[in-house]
Amino acid sequence: MKAALLGGHRFEGETLRNLKAAILNEEVAQNKRDEGLADDVIEKIIAKEVKKRAESARMYRDNDRVDLAETEEQEAEILQKYLPMALNEDDIRGMVMTKLRDMGEVNMSMMGQVIRDIKQAAGSGTDGAMIARIVKAELNK
Repeated sequence: MKAALLGGHRFEGETLRNLKAAILNEEVAQNKRDEGLADDVIEKIIAKEVKKRAESARMYRDNDRVDLAETEEQEAEILQKYLPMALNEDDIRGMVMTKLRDMGEVNMSMMGQVIRDIKQAAGSGTDGAMIARIVKAELNK
C-alpha cells in the first residue's frame, strides 16, 4: 500500500487501504488484533472482497452504470494479485471426477460434502460457484 501511494498509484493505494481495513475489522472481530490472522484467513478475506466487487460490477452493468462497473472491476483486478492462482475449470472437473470415483457410490445428498472437500483442496482463490456447478453436473450424469 505504501509503495503504491508513494509511487503515485493512488487508486491502487486506496484499494489496498480498503483491504487493510477489512483485514483489521476481521482481526478485531476475532479478537486477534495483537497476533494477527493466519494467512489462509487473510486469503479468504481477499477472496470475499474480490467477490463483492465482481457482484457490484455485475449489478452496475445491469443498471447501465458502466463507469462504476469498471471501477469495481479494476479494484477486483488489483486484489486478485494477492490471491494464489485459481485453478481453471478443467482442473476442477478432474478433481471432482477423482473425488467422486474415490467416494464410490454417490448421490445428490452428498453434494455439499463433495463441494466442501474440493473447495478445501483447490484453495480460496477458486470460485465456489464454479465448483458447485461442476459437482452438480457430474452428479447428474
